[in-house]
Amino acid sequence: MSHASERAYADLRLEILKGVHPAGTRLREEQLAETLGLSRTPVREALRRLESDGLVTVTPNRGAEVVRLGVEDFEEIFDVRSVLESHVARRAAERNDVDVAPLRALCEAMEFQLSALNEDGYDEITRLNMEFHRAIHRAGGHRLIPDLLSRVIEVPLVRRTFDQYTSAELERSFIQHRELVEAIAVGDGDWAEAVMRSHLRAARAALMRVVTEPET
Repeated sequence: MSHASERAYADLRLEILKGVHPAGTRLREEQLAETLGLSRTPVREALRRLESDGLVTVTPNRGAEVVRLGVEDFEEIFDVRSVLESHVARRAAERNDVDVAPLRALCEAMEFQLSALNEDGYDEITRLNMEFHRAIHRAGGHRLIPDLLSRVIEVPLVRRTFDQYTSAELERSFIQHRELVEAIAVGDGDWAEAVMRSHLRAARAALMRVVTEPET
C-alpha cells in the first residue's frame, strides 16, 4: 500500500473510531479525496482496507458506508470478549512474570480523570481504558488473540458504554480494574478470570440499556 493510501486509511479509521463519521454515514470517495488532499485511488484502497477491518461496508454502485451495529452484533461482540478476555486474564495471572506497575499506573490515571469528569475526561478515560485492556491482552502472552480482540473492541463501542455509566458504575468498573491487577500480581488465575467476566457483564448491561431503547 502506498504512503498516500496508508495516510488515507489512518486518517479515515481514526475519524470513524472518534465518531466523526457516525454509523450509517455514506463515505463518498470524491468528497473524502478533496478533504484529505489526495486522489481518489488511495481513498478507494483505504476504504477497501476499512471494509476488511469491519468498519465500513462497500456496495457496488452505492459506495461505502460506516457499519451499523444492531443488538445482535453487540451481543456477539460481548460473547467474544467474555470468552477471550477472561481466558487472557487467567493466562496473564498464571504466567507469574507480568510487570503490573504499568497496569497500576493506568488505573491511577483513570481514577484521576474520574475525579474531574467532563467531556474531555470521558475521552481520556476511553483512551486509558483501551490501553489498559490491550495491556492485559498482551500480558496473556498470546500472539494472535490481541489482534483478534482489537477487531471487536473499538473506541466508539467503549465510549458508548462509558456514556451509559453512572459515576457509581464507573467507580465500580475501576475497582474491578484494581482487582484484576491484584489477581495478576498474586498469580491467581481463577480470580482474574472471574473479575474479568464480571467486568464485562457490567459493560454489556450498560451498553444494552441504550441499544435496546425504542427510538422516539
